Amino acid sequence: MVAANPLFRGSWTIKKLQATVVNDIWPEVLFFSLVATMVYLVTEKTSHDLNINNGLLSVLGTVLGLVLSFRTSSAYERYQEGRKMWSNITIASRNFAQQVWIHVPVERKDDSTPLQNVIEKKSMINLVLAFAVSVKHFLRDEPGVYYEDLYPLISFLPRYANGPSGKDDELLPLWQEEGDDHHRHVTDPVAQYNADTMSSGSTRRASGSSSDPEKALPISAPPLKPARMPPSTSLADFFPILRIFKWFKRVLSREPRPKGRGKRRRLYEYVESHVPLEIVLVLSNYTAWLMRKGLVQPAIASSFTSNITSLSDTLSNLERICNTPLPFAYQAHLRISIWIYLFFLPFQIEKAFGAIVIPGTAFAAFLLLGFLEIGQEIENPFNYDLNDLDLDYFCQSIQKELALITAHTAPDPPQFVFSPLNHPFAPSDNRNAKELAESGPHYSRPDEPKEASYASLRRTMVRHWSDISKTARF
Repeated sequence: MVAANPLFRGSWTIKKLQATVVNDIWPEVLFFSLVATMVYLVTEKTSHDLNINNGLLSVLGTVLGLVLSFRTSSAYERYQEGRKMWSNITIASRNFAQQVWIHVPVERKDDSTPLQNVIEKKSMINLVLAFAVSVKHFLRDEPGVYYEDLYPLISFLPRYANGPSGKDDELLPLWQEEGDDHHRHVTDPVAQYNADTMSSGSTRRASGSSSDPEKALPISAPPLKPARMPPSTSLADFFPILRIFKWFKRVLSREPRPKGRGKRRRLYEYVESHVPLEIVLVLSNYTAWLMRKGLVQPAIASSFTSNITSLSDTLSNLERICNTPLPFAYQAHLRISIWIYLFFLPFQIEKAFGAIVIPGTAFAAFLLLGFLEIGQEIENPFNYDLNDLDLDYFCQSIQKELALITAHTAPDPPQFVFSPLNHPFAPSDNRNAKELAESGPHYSRPDEPKEASYASLRRTMVRHWSDISKTARF
């Protein structure tokens, strides 16, 4: 089946136009087209000949094409690696949650009740979701924990080093606000959880879907920042030349640029957050507590540790991708080289192409500058651009899977295996599991005498394989 062409799928909207790089490169394309127009008019309408030798055209074009291809490929590799890292978070979260839900016992020898133990396990699984959400905010340079999709999941964690109440200098790192973070300080625990009510401050997901990642999140009583804080769209996003007026206004008024609030984060603006690491420490401490209490076997505890280590390693890899842009000298030199090449391009091809030099230069500028802009946009795929990875969708998928895991009742196999609906040996033997179990302690086919051995069962298994081999078609 051939996939639908994304260029012609659906109607063209402002959001789809923003997903392209046309609105970012059209001023440059227009400038080089005007240069080509000037070269053509001066050469054709006056006595001055602006043509120059085109000997270097093919050589420089080949070199720039190879370098630009490497630039775009490097950016796309980072994009793909970021997606792989989020797949690792999903896998580790799923594995850790199902192991906690299935292998950590509810009936224990201590004074705890089954209800308390279920609450304990569900709270730890919520922390797994909190890890994914905290990583999302970390990659988007949104420090702190006071968000609608994060705080309700971790509000019960200890706040002070010496007990439930303490002094400000005893506040644990998890609850300390960042230097420029203007979150409102919250000291009361969450008062209400409602998985079906959407917060009033929520906004729609930037991918163009009608799904809202905050709709299934619990509601917190204290005022918190929304789960998504995409930058607002302005005319400067469609007319980049207007950005110079914003720059002049900021310089004249001496206003500092808001951190991370532009369409794209500036180069070398590193992000940092200790929230994901703090959550990993809590999960690791929970595993150690289970082992001390003897509630899990060593093999299961080893699997717990392996999944926690996977979460920690993935966090380090995502931090590396986010905080290690391509060197500025490389990017600046490549862009300046392309500008020089496009500027002198019409001088070299006007003699051969005539008036076609104008659309030819425009197309060359669109091609080269488009790929250059694409490489710059997907280099850090964790922001709010429409071509970035949909981190809200990833977190929502993890939330759904964890909810599915905790909805599993984990009954003992004898409770459902010996059911009239189960036909384990079909099509060779169409009797259900209940009839087989009630026929006696030993298996025998209906057309054979009862035997006190597994010989009849083995014959049925061989016949079962033969029937399947005959009916299966590849």
